[in-house]
Amino acid sequence: MRLTALLSMAAKAAFPKDYRYGTSRPWTIAAKRLNPPGKKRRKVFVEPIAYEDWSVFKGDTVEILSGKDKGKQGKVAQVFRHRNWVILDGLNTHFRKPTEVEWRFTEEGEKVRVSLRTGRIVPKPVFQRRDGIVPQQWKDGPKDTSPEDTLEKTYTPSLKTLEEEVMEKLGIEEPRRNRKTYWY
Repeated sequence: MRLTALLSMAAKAAFPKDYRYGTSRPWTIAAKRLNPPGKKRRKVFVEPIAYEDWSVFKGDTVEILSGKDKGKQGKVAQVFRHRNWVILDGLNTHFRKPTEVEWRFTEEGEKVRVSLRTGRIVPKPVFQRRDGIVPQQWKDGPKDTSPEDTLEKTYTPSLKTLEEEVMEKLGIEEPRRNRKTYWY
């Protein structure tokens, strides 16, 4: 078995067949309370959406099309792909009927989302880290290290001990050598 396959198997979390995904991370107490051991629950049937076909991302602005919150717009705060859920900032809703989108390529060869109803390109939101920093908008401060400085090699490995290196720098010559020691 290849090492990469072995590592990928180790990286995937194994859950029971009847595990019910919720809004909490699987290792949290809330998720463990939702899925206690030995409790039989009905299976939740969710039509799987392929990773390439997923069209809603964190940071998208979406509008609710039906229900009591019809017409309200919100920003996507979280996406739960196991249950096909989306949580919006400031709105407590379920994601039921999304706008139909299709992935197409532009003349430049860039992959974009296109709304099938209007034919407009739906821009993908800027990637944001969990701490809220957008890597493309980051500006180096006075205490940041430049990429050129980080790539510069400053360490040269040698087989000398620290004492030998210091003695060589200071010009101290030591003719004596340590004897071999034996443990019985």
